Amino acid sequence: MRNALVLAMFALPLFMLGTSHQTSVGDDSSDPPIGSAAISTGNTEVVISGTQTQPSTDSNSTPHDSSSSPSAPAFPVHEFNFNSCLDDWNSARGCFRGAEEKEESPPPPGVETPSAPVITITDLAQFSPDPVTATGEPDNVGVIGMPTNFVAAASAQTRSGALFGAPLTVRFTPVGYEFTHGDGTAATTSSGGQTWSALGQAAFTPTATSHTYRQRGTYRAHVTVHYTAEVDLGGGWFPVAGQLTIEGPSQEIRVFEANTALVAFTCEQRPSAPGC
Repeated sequence: MRNALVLAMFALPLFMLGTSHQTSVGDDSSDPPIGSAAISTGNTEVVISGTQTQPSTDSNSTPHDSSSSPSAPAFPVHEFNFNSCLDDWNSARGCFRGAEEKEESPPPPGVETPSAPVITITDLAQFSPDPVTATGEPDNVGVIGMPTNFVAAASAQTRSGALFGAPLTVRFTPVGYEFTHGDGTAATTSSGGQTWSALGQAAFTPTATSHTYRQRGTYRAHVTVHYTAEVDLGGGWFPVAGQLTIEGPSQEIRVFEANTALVAFTCEQRPSAPGC
């Protein structure tokens, strides 16, 4: 008696051959088997065979119900083998995975995230503009009871350097002036003043920055300039809160007493004469 082991092979994937079905060795189909092999050892013979049936063109033939085909096991999520995806098309869904975005873990408790240092007006003191010396017209000389015109020639200044290890540029703009006259008085203005000539005025004419001394003597006058600051780190200018105050050196002002004297002409006749 001959012992035989018959193994049926699954049909090829649907996307390659269309509709397919399986037949066992005992099937009465007239289609020839794909192939067979026999191995004989003594009285024992092992037969391995398989068949394939192409869809019939006969209109009376019944189409194969693909729902009866055994479903392939789902492709393991933890593995990925491209060849397996091609061989087992029914489980190809396992070959497609959504991308997972990794969330940044927060720093451990008690650990602070380093941040960029905040630039203050005090940090910019090392880039401070040059002090301004005030001058008094005419020629740092005054007359009792008559205006002495003070002028502080301050302007916007730019400095470059490094702060906290990074290069930067600082721009200082004067926004306020405090004139100290040396006789115990002071005046705060928004302008550094102009000369009588620039104003188109005669000497000893009162101005927004002039001061009148009441006694003769020598006085030490100076001006303090207040600046706002802007910083450029390479991406444009941005303001820094506060103001930087720069005090200028003292300037000696000598004040004299004027005596009445006879003159050849009146002020109406010669308006440019001293005292007119």
